[in-house]
Amino acid sequence: MHISLSSDFADAVPEMAVSWEAVPVPEPELLALNEPLAKELGLDSTWLRSSDGLSFLVGNAAPGFAQAYAGHQFGGYSPRLGDGRALLLGELTDTDGRLRDLHLKGSGRTPFARGGDGLAAIGPMLREYVLSEAMHALGIPTTRSLAVVATGGVVQRDEPLAGAVLTRVAASHLRVGSFQYARNTGDHDLLRRLADHAIARHHPGSTYLELFGQVVAAQASLVAQWMLVGFIHGVMNTDNMTISGETIDYGPCAFMEAYDPKTKYSSIDHRGRYAYGNQPIIAEWNLARLAEALLPLFDTDEDKAVALAVETLGTFDEHFERAWIQGMQAKLGVSGDVKPLLKDLLTLMHTDHVDFTSFFHALSGAARADAEPARSLFLDLAGIDAWIARWRELGPDADAMDRVNPVYVPRNHLVEEALAAGSDGDLGPLERLLDAVTNPYGERAGLEHYASPAPQDFSATYQTFCGT
Repeated sequence: MHISLSSDFADAVPEMAVSWEAVPVPEPELLALNEPLAKELGLDSTWLRSSDGLSFLVGNAAPGFAQAYAGHQFGGYSPRLGDGRALLLGELTDTDGRLRDLHLKGSGRTPFARGGDGLAAIGPMLREYVLSEAMHALGIPTTRSLAVVATGGVVQRDEPLAGAVLTRVAASHLRVGSFQYARNTGDHDLLRRLADHAIARHHPGSTYLELFGQVVAAQASLVAQWMLVGFIHGVMNTDNMTISGETIDYGPCAFMEAYDPKTKYSSIDHRGRYAYGNQPIIAEWNLARLAEALLPLFDTDEDKAVALAVETLGTFDEHFERAWIQGMQAKLGVSGDVKPLLKDLLTLMHTDHVDFTSFFHALSGAARADAEPARSLFLDLAGIDAWIARWRELGPDADAMDRVNPVYVPRNHLVEEALAAGSDGDLGPLERLLDAVTNPYGERAGLEHYASPAPQDFSATYQTFCGT
């Protein structure tokens, strides 16, 4: 099969693209293949399973490009990060005429690798596969996972682990950190070409200020959608914020169980910078860094450029609030002013450690006159009974609620079970988990296990890791 890949990014900003070859993988073994996504891309699944196809999926068919970018990591600026263990194979036009990036993770050291080995283990790559596909099924903008291929090699972390390569698909891999890198070079022509490339790719016809405004709106909406399903990204560095508004990098991410704005799982987020409730604040902070990078393109007068940037960034709160409230209206099945109702509900949920996903799924039963599944999640029965009575006065639409409140999300204990089994060669748990979370709405017989929260002793000590 002939696959025609373009090199639009490398052609537009060659200073930010280093031609590089993936580490040879003599005996690749396919662990997961996303056949629906392959079909969207116009790729033959049978061919992808062949030796030539597997060679393509691990980057051994042709050289790729390691992309340069900078980034604020936990608030500290690094002027040169880049694809240390990743390669952009190129851009592919899908069956709908959209340009999509094909990108690898775990394909070996590049000039940006710093002290890393450039490799990836099976577990973290399967995590990205299942989490990104779950997010896609929830309707949340995300990069997608095309395949995970075992390399047969060993990756040394705290212990030796089996290696793998993930093939990722994205609208693009342009990040806030990409613009920070270009600005840091002092080359305004490079910054302009990068912005022109972003506009052509994502917002044709926009001015530079309009591009920034589009990114602000997209990221505000994205983070609101994360919050509405209890998703915690875990590592919201500026190099992990896309210009497209897609979720990227599923390293230490997780889904919140008991509602608590301070919830964090990442082992490296010692101070809770990227905790669930901080995500909107951090998104806005990251966008301020994008504004700083783009300032020379807004106006030649720096004071005017700053004023334009501040005004545009100031729309973030409005965009986020609108997306959050509209999403919560949908989850509650009601319209009108839900802020007082929502504030009281979240206080009750926080105080009583109520499982976020379980409650909103059970609440539609209360709209059908069966409140017991929802109220039984609370210790303060008088408090939740009073709240339900107020809510029912608004005439909630139970069917509408069922369409937006998932039954199945990637529960942390189930993800870990699936990854452990997959790393040991048993892909059955992963496949069953994928079947549940890629069809998240509506109860299905036999899947009760996938709707249940983790045991309390698991959640109390659970941590996620970045995989590098």
